Amino acid sequence: MAVFDRGSRYVKPPLEPYSAADRRGREVKALPMPEPPIETSIGQYVRKQGQRLDHMASSFLGDPHAFWRIAELNGAVLPDSLAEAEKLQIPALPR
Repeated sequence: MAVFDRGSRYVKPPLEPYSAADRRGREVKALPMPEPPIETSIGQYVRKQGQRLDHMASSFLGDPHAFWRIAELNGAVLPDSLAEAEKLQIPALPR
């Protein structure tokens, strides 16, 4: 079973896991963070009340799992940090 979606930036190029210690000192495997892809914007979208990033990704990008592309284009490491954002840049298709 694949860990990452086929379109994930973590799939290509293959990344080598490395060992790291968690907060309790246990050894865990981790993946290095790849460079984010360069995104171009098709424009700014005014979000409807209660509209989530996965809804927007489904509408604009055809894939609800591509919500992270909207988050990255808008400078968010954590997508939840955009929960209150009224206007968001939307990435261009295709990828």
